[in-house]
Amino acid sequence: MASPLDPASLNLKVGFEIHQQLATKSKLFCNCSCEEAKEYDSSFVRKLRPTQSELGAYDPAAMFESSKMHIVKYQAALGSSCLVEADEEPPHDVSREALEIALIFSLALHSKVMDEIHVMRKIVIDGSNTTGFQRTILVASGGYLDIAGKRVGVQSICLEEDAAKLIGEEKGVRKFGLDRLGVPLVEIALEPVTGRPSEIMQVALTLGRLLRASKRVARGLGSIRQDINISVQEGAVVEVKGVQQLDQLVKVIEHEMQRQYGLIVIAQKLKEKNVDIKKVGDRIEDVTDILGNKASSRIVKKILEGGGRIIAIKVPGFAGMIGFEPYNDIRLGRELGKLVKFYDIDGVFHSDELPNYGITEEEVAAVKQRLQMSDNDAFVILGGPNDKVKFASDAIIRRLKAAVDGVPAETRAATPDGKTVFLRPRPGVARMYPETDILPIAITDSMLVSLVDKAPRQWDEIVDSLAKKYHLNRKLASQIFDSDYLNVFEEIASESKIEPTFIAAKLTEDLTSLQRQGWDISVLTNKDIKDVFKELNNGSIPKEAVVLLFEVLIKANSRPKCDNCKIGKMRPELARVTDQIRAYKCDNCGKRDLVTVVNEQVNISEAIQAVGASSISDEELSKGLDTIITNNMAIIKEKGMNALNTLMGRAMAEYRGKANGQKVNAMLKDKMNKMANK
Repeated sequence: MASPLDPASLNLKVGFEIHQQLATKSKLFCNCSCEEAKEYDSSFVRKLRPTQSELGAYDPAAMFESSKMHIVKYQAALGSSCLVEADEEPPHDVSREALEIALIFSLALHSKVMDEIHVMRKIVIDGSNTTGFQRTILVASGGYLDIAGKRVGVQSICLEEDAAKLIGEEKGVRKFGLDRLGVPLVEIALEPVTGRPSEIMQVALTLGRLLRASKRVARGLGSIRQDINISVQEGAVVEVKGVQQLDQLVKVIEHEMQRQYGLIVIAQKLKEKNVDIKKVGDRIEDVTDILGNKASSRIVKKILEGGGRIIAIKVPGFAGMIGFEPYNDIRLGRELGKLVKFYDIDGVFHSDELPNYGITEEEVAAVKQRLQMSDNDAFVILGGPNDKVKFASDAIIRRLKAAVDGVPAETRAATPDGKTVFLRPRPGVARMYPETDILPIAITDSMLVSLVDKAPRQWDEIVDSLAKKYHLNRKLASQIFDSDYLNVFEEIASESKIEPTFIAAKLTEDLTSLQRQGWDISVLTNKDIKDVFKELNNGSIPKEAVVLLFEVLIKANSRPKCDNCKIGKMRPELARVTDQIRAYKCDNCGKRDLVTVVNEQVNISEAIQAVGASSISDEELSKGLDTIITNNMAIIKEKGMNALNTLMGRAMAEYRGKANGQKVNAMLKDKMNKMANK
């Protein structure tokens, strides 16, 4: 019998939506550059509100975002944004270059292209678009992708504008950069597939390779994002947004499979207890006086000092169930804690975990008495600003009522460690309506015929071509193609005398090794990489110094641990806000902050000096090795030529990054042979 978490027994289904930035000269609806802004020179403030659809309905996702009541501050830069992004000017005509690329992908995926395409508006009021909606175009539907002998269906292919870039959030104000808003994206939605997470990953890998094979898409971190629709046991579909890396993808699927099955187990137990969800939240009491009387809890003190209040929500029949944990870290209490964080509320407790956190047994008893609870009931305590407590309590009650159904249909965000957190409810049909500022575009047969020959080559064919052109083995050729460094590899290989195999190995295997050691390799720019190989090509540094210099340049752009979660590290996020200020984000809890930069940038000369990586002459190396031999004569007399490994280790400790290891080994061996022959 299959184990409970076997994907087949759970009927795991995963559908992909791939969002890939296109390598176009301009944005989708204006002529601004798609390049990232180095700094922002102006800003303005907006507050977005939900609007009714043409049928008079409100989208649930939009209503949720509006309940958080954020003010939005937009940062702009000349050249990377204009009045279109500021929503002060109507959109221009659709970029023909972007449309052509979307049509090429449609042909490559055997999809049915629309006879006439229409621009639509998709309501988005989280601040990521100044207009309160995202423009999107359905280009084609249907089609398929062949993967290892299996055919995966294509649902739709859309052309849309990318969202603004979140660069910070504090005190109810979200800050976005407009340089990314409007960059063309192709969105490809696939039919759900089944199998093990590692097998399902091949679907995303194959589609990503097809897109990159066209050489018409952007590369680098953030240029491709995968939204995943996941369900188990025919349950509700959960959308997970923001998966950027394939190793993260497998972890997200595994985590979400376990989380959803855990929620199903919880739902089964609630049904066994005959819980009446209609009574959940029918009694809500203000308990500020009870918990604030002595206020021994640090969190409670903080809430009261901020002028907030504390309420208790009665949850009939839930005793022991809010803290019940069918799998590690899978419990309703955790779901509630992550939910209220979106209302900027940290103070949430439940009866299954109390007394604790400075809340005493006497206070728990007093809360139970005020709520008139029985032994079979539970409660949730919520504290924070008065206006936010109301929204958060309504969300908690809805979530608890949904617990009896198992998995709620919702949108979640992927975390760097491969888990997921609540983001917002799933959007409804009320979020889409026609764009009135742009005319429909007819797609003619002659237009499609002219694009047939531009369809991307097969991945195997491209890898074989790379291997042949640069004398790489097939494994290394596939690694450099799949990496974010193909373009910079080809630039360096064509402009230098360095062996392409060495360049490719450093940009794939060695950088991957640094990443596994905990380094954030995404902060290493193409310019940094080219500067290092330029020094190597000029003979200024030995080969051994390349990785050392990568480490120094990465460290120069890394940050210490997050002061919020104390676990994650603050990583720089794209463009600076000004010359001195840059946006950073915690890779664990997601907290964003603006950090003042002090001497952050390290140039290649400073990096070489920091590691002492400049090459030494053969004469200087020979003298240094003579000294090492003299200082280790006792070991040489004892072991003879077997002492070579010991001497080599001590020599490389002294000359790592300064001299070629093969040269050091050859010189040591030669010196020891001469000693032995005397």
